[in-house]
Amino acid sequence: MSSPITAFSSWRARSSSLISQSSQDDPPLLSGSPVPAHQNTSTSEARNISSSVGSPSHREPIRSYVHGSVREKLGSVDSLQAAQSVREDTAELASYFLSDKKDDRRPSFLARTRPHLTDDCGPAEASASRSAETIEEVSEPSSPETVIEDPLEGPSMLTTMLRRSPPDQRHMPVLKADQMLEDQIVSESEDEAGFPPRNLGLKVDSPRDDQDTIREATETAPLLSVTSNQSWHGYGARNGNGNWASRDHDLEGQKSGPLAPWPTQVANKMRRSKAHATHFLRVLGDPKCWDRRAIWRNLVVTPTASLPAVIVGLLLNILDALSYGMILFPLGHPIFAGLGSAGISIFYVSTIISQLTFSAGSIFKGGVGSELIEVVPFFHSMAMTITGIVGDDSPDAVIATTITSYALSSMLTGTVFYLMGKFKFGYIVGFIPRHILIGCIGGVGWFLVATGFEVTARMNGSLEYDLDTLKRLTQADTVPLWLIPFILAVILFCGQTRVASKFFLPGYIVTIPILFYIVVFSVSSLNPDMLRDQGWIFVGPPDGEPWWYFYTLYKFNLVHWGAIARCIPAMFALTFFGILHVPINVPALALNTGEDHADLNHELKLHGYSNILSGLAGSIQNYLVYANTLFFMRSGGDTRFAGVQLAMLTGLVMMIGPSLIGFIPVMMVGVLIFDLGFELLLEAVWHPRKKLKRLEYLTVIAIVLIMGIHDFVVGIGVGILLAFVSLIFQTSRVSAVRGTYCGEVVGSTVRRNPTQQHYLRQVGRQINVIKLAGYLFFGTIVSVEDRIRALISEEHFRRQPIRYLIIDMRQVTGIDYSAGEVFNTINRLLKGRNIDFVLSGIDSEGELGRSLRAVGLGIEVSLLPELNSALEFCENELLKILYANQTAAYGPRSPASSNLDVPGGPPGSMRSLDLMGSSPRRSHLHEAARKSLGQVQVKRETRWRSFKEPLRLILQIFQDVSDKNEDFWFRAVPFFSCREHPAGTVLFRRGERADAFYLVEAGILRAEYDLPQGGLFESIVAGTTCGELPFFSETNRTATCVAERACVVWQMDRQNWERLQREEGEVAQELLRISLKLTSERLSVITSYTLTMAG
Repeated sequence: MSSPITAFSSWRARSSSLISQSSQDDPPLLSGSPVPAHQNTSTSEARNISSSVGSPSHREPIRSYVHGSVREKLGSVDSLQAAQSVREDTAELASYFLSDKKDDRRPSFLARTRPHLTDDCGPAEASASRSAETIEEVSEPSSPETVIEDPLEGPSMLTTMLRRSPPDQRHMPVLKADQMLEDQIVSESEDEAGFPPRNLGLKVDSPRDDQDTIREATETAPLLSVTSNQSWHGYGARNGNGNWASRDHDLEGQKSGPLAPWPTQVANKMRRSKAHATHFLRVLGDPKCWDRRAIWRNLVVTPTASLPAVIVGLLLNILDALSYGMILFPLGHPIFAGLGSAGISIFYVSTIISQLTFSAGSIFKGGVGSELIEVVPFFHSMAMTITGIVGDDSPDAVIATTITSYALSSMLTGTVFYLMGKFKFGYIVGFIPRHILIGCIGGVGWFLVATGFEVTARMNGSLEYDLDTLKRLTQADTVPLWLIPFILAVILFCGQTRVASKFFLPGYIVTIPILFYIVVFSVSSLNPDMLRDQGWIFVGPPDGEPWWYFYTLYKFNLVHWGAIARCIPAMFALTFFGILHVPINVPALALNTGEDHADLNHELKLHGYSNILSGLAGSIQNYLVYANTLFFMRSGGDTRFAGVQLAMLTGLVMMIGPSLIGFIPVMMVGVLIFDLGFELLLEAVWHPRKKLKRLEYLTVIAIVLIMGIHDFVVGIGVGILLAFVSLIFQTSRVSAVRGTYCGEVVGSTVRRNPTQQHYLRQVGRQINVIKLAGYLFFGTIVSVEDRIRALISEEHFRRQPIRYLIIDMRQVTGIDYSAGEVFNTINRLLKGRNIDFVLSGIDSEGELGRSLRAVGLGIEVSLLPELNSALEFCENELLKILYANQTAAYGPRSPASSNLDVPGGPPGSMRSLDLMGSSPRRSHLHEAARKSLGQVQVKRETRWRSFKEPLRLILQIFQDVSDKNEDFWFRAVPFFSCREHPAGTVLFRRGERADAFYLVEAGILRAEYDLPQGGLFESIVAGTTCGELPFFSETNRTATCVAERACVVWQMDRQNWERLQREEGEVAQELLRISLKLTSERLSVITSYTLTMAG
């Protein structure tokens, strides 16, 4: 990117880039000198490589083109250096306004060569630049920076008091042996964690104890004398020798000490465990040490109080085993028909392991663990897949492969849970759309209803949606089997909405077998064996089958590992569905139980332990059940021992349970399955119909139908795909354009001379600012491109021509490759209109800057760190156009000229500008230049050339805000004094009393406004005022002012101001009036910039 005027150099000409990487020994090119052909070629090639070329015939070769995103090293682009270079231009422009040369040489910044010509220059400018003599610019050596080492963060006041006043050891109680042992254990624990050992009141020999000075205790003396760094008596951190230092340490735990190596940690843990075990055995063997009240309370009272809740939890586990565990295998298939009892035992093992795990470590002391019901449809899918691969002729291999895949899926789920908790990735689940989970719940509900028909109608295989299945369900001997439990389930479902008692569901379910057997024994023609053959009662396991029978099904020599590999997608889908519940259940439980210290990552690790242990034990997935936990805790089971009791009673039922399977009516289990399916369908399909958006609700329906009719894994995949498509569609509708501003509305915070400000206000509309926000990707970047295309369209460009387009990306969080390529397209479109493209709010070495540079931006596009620098850059370029037109209009400066802000010339020479305007943009620029030059030309006074400072400076600064002449302002000269300040000098600080008012003759001052709402800075260049408002209003300073570059100022202090008011009241009154004008203008600029940044 280059400046529009041939005679001006941009900041890029002074900074390294990919365009010019010549050796330092190469001679500089003078203005108007021919450029070597090879150099032109390299420059052109560099441009073509770095960005997409805009010529119609150009096509980037796919095979040979190496994109920036895969280059080993990106081009060197420094946005901070670019901003610094812009600041140098600002200083030079301000100095040029106040300069007074004695020869006819052009200023150095007017003579530097531009990379290319633009349409904003007429023939006069180009001719002038070629004929002008160029002075080689030599950069000044950088000043050495003083490195100030930040002091280490010291301890707080409380830490200092504790260090100076530890307890007097003379008054510490003598510890018993047991207490000393416990303190030693705790001390070792603290030592492992990196904390100092506590002083137990025992004397510890130290190599330098004899050097410690004991001072007499007085009211002013510290309570403990200062000891050496190697003493172990004080509190503190370790010194360089590994001992605990007594100074500069952290008593409050504000700094974490270094951890011991892991072998040391393991050894310390083993040593502490051994000490605890020894102490426990010693107390256990000595009845005299027993606390009988504690024994009675812990072994009798507490278990008895928790017994009702334990019975309720046990009943829930039994009901879940009958509804979920029994259908763990697809019982409708002949191979799995006799595995109902094995499924119940597997369910109980998983439940017991999860119960013990959560009772031991969960923040919810009454947490209830159970099988994850959503695994059932995935298990059926895996079983059918394995059956299809292995074949029906090998039932033992099918069963062994199926049950092994169940256990492996549990370990996979546990591993994912643990890793999420270990690396604190639990928050990631929050990014998964909730309507995906709702759709999956509905799919499970559909599956349960279908399973209810399969179980009650005693169908072989899965429920198929065809005419054969319909005929099978409508047979005379089949209709009563599924119709009676279906009607009972509907009654139960409707009754739950009207009966609020928590005992309604268990009572209703228990009543079904009671009434069933009353009818059976009341009718003489009915008997259990006949009803079992007809499908009314489950077929029990063979006589003598133990609860651990399912372990005999693990025959690893028969496992078909290829079939298990085919089930891996289903395992991951099952895992994905499983991890959706924990981040939802844990916060919900914490909210309902009032637990304010729930740690989601800790609970995830517990779920990992539980599922890994369950898989190793040959069982299946489990999780912390929200409904059962809440029910259990509200019933009084809010202790860890109650959870252990529940696990023990569940294990007892598991051992005696298989023999009861042959007496359970099928309708009882069918009612439970139907009722749960109805609840899940109601929750997923009916309740959200008015809460979700139409597209989200359609996604839920699609997931339910695909999971219910076709396949569970495919349903989840389609749901995720639809969710992302929906997200892209909805996100694309939100425009990434946060706001569009014109240069007339917003400007930089640089405080310029009123003459320059007047010109910039006239041409400000040629600067356009577009603020972007959010993540830019292929969906949102379209609106940005459309906005820019509309901005440079023929009709809009004719009404409002622009010269500079600034895109502020301070609030952009990231950008993808597609959006980066669109920026290349935008750059080509703007180049076609000869519009300079500037990107602000970008750190060239940050992630966003590297992404843009990877697609070729940063060479022809200006990357600046903030919007203020971008506005300052554009304003500088516009001012250069002003002075270039001035040079073209009036020719070389005459040696007699002493006021170089606007070169002299006859009024008739302004006509040379008339021929330059051949487009709306150029016409506007030259018209503004004509007005500014004409106004200044009228105000020029030839006799100013012989004036000395500060009179000439006063006239130049106040010429646009005051109509007073040099005779008037000459009376103010004695009240100013000259001061020179090197770079880095602080002129005043925020909150100080305003004791001076400044006129800036040279250099740049930086006013920093550090407020609680945020920070802001203002650059004050030569030819302006500084500090007038607080000085004249007699208020404290509102900013801190620092000399950014070496500066020369003319200062009026408080004493001279009071003297001026007494002796020259009229001049003092004029200064007050001018101060109000300048303050009003600056407040307007600062306010518009602040609102733009906030917008």
